[in-house]
Amino acid sequence: MTKILIIEDEKPMAEAIKYSLGKEGIEADIVTDGEAGMLQFESEPYDLLLLDLMLPNLDGLEICKKVRRLGNTPIIMLTAKDSEVDKVIGLELGADDYITKPFSTRELIARVRALIRRAGIEPEEESPVLLEGGDVAIAVDRHEVIVRGKPVGMPPIEYQLLELFLKNKGKALAREYLITAGWHGDFYAQNKALDVHIRRLREKVEEDPAIPRRIITVRGIGYRFEPQYQPTD
Repeated sequence: MTKILIIEDEKPMAEAIKYSLGKEGIEADIVTDGEAGMLQFESEPYDLLLLDLMLPNLDGLEICKKVRRLGNTPIIMLTAKDSEVDKVIGLELGADDYITKPFSTRELIARVRALIRRAGIEPEEESPVLLEGGDVAIAVDRHEVIVRGKPVGMPPIEYQLLELFLKNKGKALAREYLITAGWHGDFYAQNKALDVHIRRLREKVEEDPAIPRRIITVRGIGYRFEPQYQPTD
């Protein structure tokens, strides 16, 4: 069974989320303090973290940073702030998605389901065993990314974007398409988030992220994954 940790200091909201997740067959633990939440996360395995931005003792951004150092557990930030700065900072620190309060439980569950599918926790439709693009590959059956012969850890959103690129090698993919396929969300709300995730993805697949030769910006459209290029000396 999928198990989620909710770190949220508004107890009634956390209980409502837990109840809704339970009806979907998803188990959840609740912690209302940031420092205690981090200790709980380290004490047992969780498939996903629902993380409030504003918490007592240790805020959500600090927890996000610590969790990402430990691995690639999917993270959804819960925030009462509707600031682009807060959202981008959360993504910069490794969050996979964010949702601004107030939100519907239906929307939250849809986001949770999408992330755990991308993380390989729930089965998806049958896919090719190996997706390749030059020196970048995904072993789909193992949910493993391989770059220049070495496995590379990758959070769910980045994995999903790379999978889309490898399935559409050489094609210019519109920003709207990448956002709709990756987040199932509103284009205008997620537009800046896409750039953050693309930059983080380039840091993992490019030899020199400052001069991308795999994930190419197509001006006025979006991005293209280039499977072939002459390597630099």
